[in-house]
Amino acid sequence: MNETYEKLMRCYQAIRKKIDFQPKAALVLGSGLGDYAETIQTEAVLDYHEIDGFPIATVPGHKGRFIFGYIGSVPVVIMQGRVHYYEGYSMQDVVLPIRLMKMLGADILCLTNAAGGVNDTFQAGDFMLITDHIASFVPSPLIGENLEALGVRFPDMSEIYDEKLQCAVKEAAAELQIPIKEGIYLQTTGPSYESKQEIRMFRILGADAVGMSTACEAIAANHMGMKICGISCISNLACGMTDRPLSHAEVQETSDRMAESFKKLITCSIEKMIKYM
Repeated sequence: MNETYEKLMRCYQAIRKKIDFQPKAALVLGSGLGDYAETIQTEAVLDYHEIDGFPIATVPGHKGRFIFGYIGSVPVVIMQGRVHYYEGYSMQDVVLPIRLMKMLGADILCLTNAAGGVNDTFQAGDFMLITDHIASFVPSPLIGENLEALGVRFPDMSEIYDEKLQCAVKEAAAELQIPIKEGIYLQTTGPSYESKQEIRMFRILGADAVGMSTACEAIAANHMGMKICGISCISNLACGMTDRPLSHAEVQETSDRMAESFKKLITCSIEKMIKYM
């Protein structure tokens, strides 16, 4: 058996021994949203350390556990802390949690993140609905022997972010009177922020926001046939777009400031997505 698939099955079986819960949707919490999982109707909590071989998040503010429960009437599994490629994990480990959540029963994946604004009409605190992404600057999670049990060798990527789920997010934003932009997300490896010239290049390529996660997760989820939506909180303007040097403190400050609005948007969006399940 393929080593990646063996590890995946080992983690799946470890979870199933402890948790008997069938989620319909999966949610990955980005920076500033760590405590969102504690506001839902919780049925079970499982620390990543309790899952044999599971990659552990090392970024400050990422608690590192699965929360199982309900957002409204929707049964969900929430990642309270994701792992990143820059932490030294293989790309297979980075997307392992996404694959696990699909195997546990989730058909919809909602990805959230804090991102740098590349579009010069954006400002810190904006929300951006991801309509497509550029993942050419990170290794594909599908490199290597194809896991036929998960998906086809050459999956189509023409509609990674589901249009109906985008409609659900836009409906929720309008109902809550929360302004939301739309745009293309570009993933880099990190952990350093980009140079001025790299940001100029990303703008030429058509990117509106840049970050260090999300696109690889969307690729793995699409490979498995999940419906995907993504929302970025624009935490800062990218390098060269302001006179200030970039810092994680600025990212965290904006993420925290916008957290309450982001939480409301997520809750309302997922409740509306149920009609597309």
